[in-house]
Amino acid sequence: MKYPAFFDKVEPIQLHDPLSEFLGAFEGGDMEICYLDCVKLAGHSCPTVAGAYLMALKGVEALYPDTLPQRGRIKVEMRDALTNGVTGVVGNVIAFIVGASGAGGFKGIQGNFSRNNLISYDAPIQSEVRLTNLDTNETIELDYNPSSIPPSPEMQPLMGKALQGQASEEELSRFGQLWQERVEKILLSRDLWDSMITITR
Repeated sequence: MKYPAFFDKVEPIQLHDPLSEFLGAFEGGDMEICYLDCVKLAGHSCPTVAGAYLMALKGVEALYPDTLPQRGRIKVEMRDALTNGVTGVVGNVIAFIVGASGAGGFKGIQGNFSRNNLISYDAPIQSEVRLTNLDTNETIELDYNPSSIPPSPEMQPLMGKALQGQASEEELSRFGQLWQERVEKILLSRDLWDSMITITR
C-alpha cells in the first residue's frame, strides 16, 4: 500500500482505552491513533479530515493535560446537522479517535465500557465541536479554519478538468499532488495550528 510519506510524519494521538485493556486487545490499554488510520476510515485525505484530526488532537490535549485521554469517556457534540456539509465527516473522524458512537454503538458490559450515545448533532453550542470529559464534566469547544494555508491557484482549474473527464494522466497526478501538499502543510505546520484551531473553555 503506497501513500504520501507525510502521513507517517503527523503526530499520533496517544490514548488509554479501558475497554481494550479489559478485553486484552492492547496491553495496558495504551494505544495510538495516527492520521493514516483516519484516512482509512474516511476513505480519503483532505483538509476536512486533517482538521478533524487536529481538533481531536488539540482537544484531548486540553481535556487531559497531565494524563492520557480516556478513550470511550469523551462525549462529542456537533453544532450542525449530521447531513450539513462536511459535519458528518468531521464527526466520524473525531468520534473514531475518542471512541464515541451513536445509538448503535457498543452497549457495554454490565454497565461498564459503553460507547453508545456519545456523539450527537444539532447541539446548542456556539463552536463547531464540543468535547466533554465524562469523568470530570469539563468541556471545551473547538473551531477549525484552514484559510491561513490556501490551496494552490492551479487546483481549481485542474479539478474542473478532472471532474469533466478532460484531464490528462499528468494533470490528474498533478491535481492529487497539489491536493495532498495542502493537507501536508495543514498537518505539519505546527506554528500555524493555533491560527487554525480555536479552543474555547
